[in-house]
Amino acid sequence: MIPITNKEKREDGRAHDEIRPLKIEAGVLERADGSAYLEVGGNKVLVAVYGPRESYIRRLLKPNTGVIRCRYNMAPFSVDDRKRPGPDRRSNEISKITAEALRPSLMLEGFPRSMVDVFIEVIEAEGGTRCAGITAASVALADAGIPMKDLVVACAAGKVNNEIVLDLSEKEDKEGQADVPVAIMPRTEEITLLQSDGDLKEDEFEKALELAMEGCRQLNKVQVEALKTRYAKDV
Repeated sequence: MIPITNKEKREDGRAHDEIRPLKIEAGVLERADGSAYLEVGGNKVLVAVYGPRESYIRRLLKPNTGVIRCRYNMAPFSVDDRKRPGPDRRSNEISKITAEALRPSLMLEGFPRSMVDVFIEVIEAEGGTRCAGITAASVALADAGIPMKDLVVACAAGKVNNEIVLDLSEKEDKEGQADVPVAIMPRTEEITLLQSDGDLKEDEFEKALELAMEGCRQLNKVQVEALKTRYAKDV
């Protein structure tokens, strides 16, 4: 754990190394192969997974492995200023990096010429939706029974008022000085996503990275409990 020298509380009452209140449920949609619902802070994210199945888009298929495709979408009512419906440049970017972050954990070699579709719907947004989407999508993939090396979990750290803090809120994200989203596979701590936006010194970046990874470890415990609860209901 990164030592935090400044013990003052943040605007929302959290310590600098504290994540927002978190809730994850698996298997919330009957007609999807796998699904998950996640709340973290003011974020509410719903994920549905379909596949592996043969795709009608032949050019995307590969003869030796399956392919994952993600669609990240923010509902028009998810933000204060109504968002224009449909994909935009930001949602297309997040869709791409989400697929890239999840792919290392999936064992799709046994499903050649098949497609796994992941639909991420942000119902309410309050900062950190890409990390929330990746975390929920991994639970939904596991719920779908797709072979996986490990879950993938994502969290962000950043710089706010010259302090390195964990799990930025929307206001901290907008007004802060830097943001470092990270996704890992917890067992090996292999990093599958690492981005950095803003100005950070080398030591600040290292602190933000380690703090984000510690946040991932905390989030992963809730992922596992959500799946255990899901399968306990089936039993």
